[in-house]
Amino acid sequence: MRTRRKFLKECGLMAGGTGISYLAAGAIGENFAGKGSAGMVLRFRPYELQLKHVFTLATSSRTTTPVMLTEIEFDGFTGYGEASMPPYLGESHATAGDFLSKVDLTRFGSPFLMEDILDYVDKIAPGNYAAKASVDIALHDLVGKIMNQPWYRIWGLNPDRTPVTSFTIGIDKPEVVREKVLEAAPYKILKVKLGQGNDKEMIQSVRNVTNTPICVDVNQGWTDRAKALETTHWLKEQGVVFVEQPMQKALVDDIAWLTQHSPLPIIADEALQTISDFKKIQGAYSGINVKLMKCGGMRAAFIMMKMARAMDMKVMIGCMTETSCAVTAAAQLSPLVDWADLDGNLLISNDVYGGIKINNGKIILPDAPGIGIRKL
Repeated sequence: MRTRRKFLKECGLMAGGTGISYLAAGAIGENFAGKGSAGMVLRFRPYELQLKHVFTLATSSRTTTPVMLTEIEFDGFTGYGEASMPPYLGESHATAGDFLSKVDLTRFGSPFLMEDILDYVDKIAPGNYAAKASVDIALHDLVGKIMNQPWYRIWGLNPDRTPVTSFTIGIDKPEVVREKVLEAAPYKILKVKLGQGNDKEMIQSVRNVTNTPICVDVNQGWTDRAKALETTHWLKEQGVVFVEQPMQKALVDDIAWLTQHSPLPIIADEALQTISDFKKIQGAYSGINVKLMKCGGMRAAFIMMKMARAMDMKVMIGCMTETSCAVTAAAQLSPLVDWADLDGNLLISNDVYGGIKINNGKIILPDAPGIGIRKL
């Protein structure tokens, strides 16, 4: 393996560098068998996350989440990525495998051609944003490892400015909710799922055992804007900080009215998935929830955060149920946000990576290159 210093020079990242081409291998399937050692090799395999508790939202419940684990190997370095595919994204092991099989890295001589590579990946097929995120994350991890720097440092972000993360409490019976809240005692803010008609019972169950601040995620569960406004006033009295995606994303005018009159910030989640969705939500929300699986990865998430700030909007970084791979990748962006909901790895029982740490509720970024993870 080349020394890192020599490789960076060859890629033009040090004075006098001129760049170099390498023979690349294309995408391969879950057998993890490569086609040569000199070029980029994309590998992927399906995996099923097991949740510690039944996870119930306004519209569904589940105990597992399918993911696709990816690797990009180049010149002795390996970058890791992940696609997490909860049902509402419309992706699956089959769709992700089909998409990743079309990714051909033979046309790129260096992983440092990140803009070209990710533009190419995005244009292979519409949608498939979680699958695209798995390539984006692995590529960022790979390049960071070659540079021997974590991405928060490459972006010039201060790791001391990471926020606390919320811990999610799914919709459940009052006694189960109270039990989950007690388990979440170290966290400084709780994210409570609402939208199934028992909103007050959910909040009161939490308040029976803690005064910890709350944010709520309705997952489009409210249908009447006047009742929604009345509920936001009640929620504010209960120590709620903001409301995420209160109504169906298509009800843009109703949500804009609610945002205008609500005593709490209204945050877009399902309504804002990719960069192009900004046109649809402008003026309708107080802020956005950026998730790597929705937007296609770290590059798109970084751009969306900058766009939101330019529009004077609040910014939140979120996640799906994911391994520590994708959660730690998202955490690299966390010094840029107002709020974080990066607990997806804490909700599963079969993580395969180590990375992000939570200390007294606060996100602690790994001092390790790339996205900062290790295999368990």
